[in-house]
Amino acid sequence: MKIIVLGAGLVGAPIAFDLAKDNEFDVTVADFSLTSLNKFGKYDSIKTIQLDVSNKDSLASVISDFDFVLNAVPGFLGFETVKTIIEANKNVVDISFFPENPFDLNKLAQKHNVTVIVDCGVAPGMSNILVGYLSSKLDKTENVEIYVGGLPEVRKLPYEYKAVFSPIDVIEEYTRPARYIENGKMVIKPALSDIELMNFPNIGTLEAFNSDGLRSLAETIDAPNMKEKTLRYPGHVEKMKLLRDTGFFNKDMMEINGFKISPLDFTSKLLFPKWKLKEGEVDITVMKIIVEGIKDNKKLSSSYYLYDKYNSETKVHSMARTTGYTATMVLRMISKGLFNQVGIIAPEIIGKNEMCVNFILSGLEQRGIIYNRVSAK
Repeated sequence: MKIIVLGAGLVGAPIAFDLAKDNEFDVTVADFSLTSLNKFGKYDSIKTIQLDVSNKDSLASVISDFDFVLNAVPGFLGFETVKTIIEANKNVVDISFFPENPFDLNKLAQKHNVTVIVDCGVAPGMSNILVGYLSSKLDKTENVEIYVGGLPEVRKLPYEYKAVFSPIDVIEEYTRPARYIENGKMVIKPALSDIELMNFPNIGTLEAFNSDGLRSLAETIDAPNMKEKTLRYPGHVEKMKLLRDTGFFNKDMMEINGFKISPLDFTSKLLFPKWKLKEGEVDITVMKIIVEGIKDNKKLSSSYYLYDKYNSETKVHSMARTTGYTATMVLRMISKGLFNQVGIIAPEIIGKNEMCVNFILSGLEQRGIIYNRVSAK
């Protein structure tokens, strides 16, 4: 099977390396950045193509020779890229986490008879799969809570944070309003609001804040209460609020001494070098998923807990591992014929199939990523 990975960044590169380990896959990576592509130069098992995915004609031409696409471009490019992939009649696993509603592409995907798995990372992604799985075991789901964060193991002022995926997408978490389900109704809350202090094994105290991570769960899971919160070290939220509320994250152009620039572009130039993970720098991923409801007239609560660290042997950061390997296991799941539903597929739909869930969890465990289940009570 010929596979093309769109994007050779923090997550796209480990995806390509993981897929290339399987003899059944012929792997190519496409990216606009030659610097990003050069990291594959000494690996004969991976081919590279320089490509501007925003050029739809070029994108359609390049992917025409492939059987499957794994889309790992930044979120602002995601929707149109996926649309072009669908129009090219290609199945795709997508981890761009674009802000648009993916179900707007459902009719198009069905028309072209393709399978499109969206939001297929760690969260959204595995969080959805496990929520879908736990929910399917209940007669009635009443409450869903997701807490997730990617962090540097060593805390360094002033931000005590490093961007473990596309930094521009990190800022989206601080600006995009968060959608929750409360008492059966959707409510909109500002990002960075409703701070909770929580204690986690191996880490200690973290702060949780509202972020727009429910995504498709808000439409596909019938539960009166659902929320997703992002985790950071205590104090980080107030710093981000200060930058946001002062206007440093605004996208509108402004004029300074005859030059036009957006505050976000300016802020990005200053922040991103400070947020960059250095080679060998240890990051961690922590996630807790809680699903509560009714089974046989009894109240039950089940949860999964993930604590993952940078792999010093493979030199792959934790967020890249937990995000990228979810996508590669889902791609393998499809290639082996375990899942063949057509259209836009949210990960929680996969979660309803216990065989698929076990296949993915087993593959992740083989890669050292272990989701510990807390028995229902």
